[in-house]
Amino acid sequence: MSDAGEVITRVHRAEWARVVAALTRRFGDLDLAEEMAAEAFAAAVERWPADGVPPNPAGWVTTTAQRKAIDRLRREARRDEKHREALMLHDSPEPLGAIDDDRLRLVFTCCHPALAMEARVALTLRMVGGLTVPEIARAFLVQESAMGQRITRAKTKIKDAGIPYGVPLRDDLPARVTGVLAVLFLIFNEGYLASDPGKEAVRADLTAEAIRLTRLVRALLPADGEAAGLLALMLLTEARRPARVSAAGELIVLGEQDRTAWDRELIAEGHALVRARLAAGRRPGRYQILAAINAVHTDARDPRDTDWSQVVALYDQLLRLDPSPIVRLNRAIAIAELDGPEVALAEVGSLPLDGYHAWHATRADLLRRLGRTGQARTAYDRAIALSGNTAESAYLRRRRDQLPTSQG
Repeated sequence: MSDAGEVITRVHRAEWARVVAALTRRFGDLDLAEEMAAEAFAAAVERWPADGVPPNPAGWVTTTAQRKAIDRLRREARRDEKHREALMLHDSPEPLGAIDDDRLRLVFTCCHPALAMEARVALTLRMVGGLTVPEIARAFLVQESAMGQRITRAKTKIKDAGIPYGVPLRDDLPARVTGVLAVLFLIFNEGYLASDPGKEAVRADLTAEAIRLTRLVRALLPADGEAAGLLALMLLTEARRPARVSAAGELIVLGEQDRTAWDRELIAEGHALVRARLAAGRRPGRYQILAAINAVHTDARDPRDTDWSQVVALYDQLLRLDPSPIVRLNRAIAIAELDGPEVALAEVGSLPLDGYHAWHATRADLLRRLGRTGQARTAYDRAIALSGNTAESAYLRRRRDQLPTSQG
């Protein structure tokens, strides 16, 4: 890659949300903002290799995008009033709001309570998180076409209902924080185990940004237990990242990781957050329970020391809040350690998750442990076909290839 190309890639990663946020505030049109930001970066790809990288690359992109937006509005204006409005917007002041961080501002702005929760989350992942429609579809376990339609409908509703793109003030934050936390959680998950085989298996840039933004949310809303719980969950998960992928690029599952490689500072911080939420004496939410589960795992210096009964009890508590098939699947994995693979397999078999690679991978492992080799091989094949993560696929192929040749 050329020097200009490297700069463009770096600026795109760091400044995409900032450019979109600035355009959205100025022109009040999220669709236009995304299109013009993309055109500005495309212009950079064409011009910077020949003209040289400008002294302020991010400023160049923002200015170019703004000019393109104004040109677009002028070309498409059918009434003088609309034309005048576009020119006035060019000089409109930037609202301040309660949030200083541009990216977090845009997350809160997109998570408008007038939209259904899934639509808020999907739209924000696309516009702010930079995730592709296929990545978002995999996060929601739906078809790519359905997710594309959902995002389009959300944009249409915003336009038709005249929902303003104003930066939310402090009083607006509690009504939007649930969607914001869901967005940050899914961005983190995409970094933790990338679903696109064309990208790195673990995207540290996404996990780091999700953690950074979640810290800001907690600072804005220090009394929100779920913000603290999500931060703890992210820290305890991120702490294991150094041990999650081998030098050969293969996923290392929790029970096989070198726990001396875990980041003990992150674990200590995560444990402190979990303890603080327990001391608060309030009924925990979903992220707080997930953080507590991860605290049990990271508290064990050896896999054999894991308190599986406590893990199952926490999943039982989570099921009362979120009786989803995904939670039931994760609970069954813990049940396998407590009551054996046969009991767990009976619970897994009834779950409606045929399109989810982790369901097939779990079945494959349980069938392997029960000696049902032929069925395990079939389940591994299906998991490999559905998995988009290169490190995870490598792990599943190795486990499948280690199966004895005899059928069972």
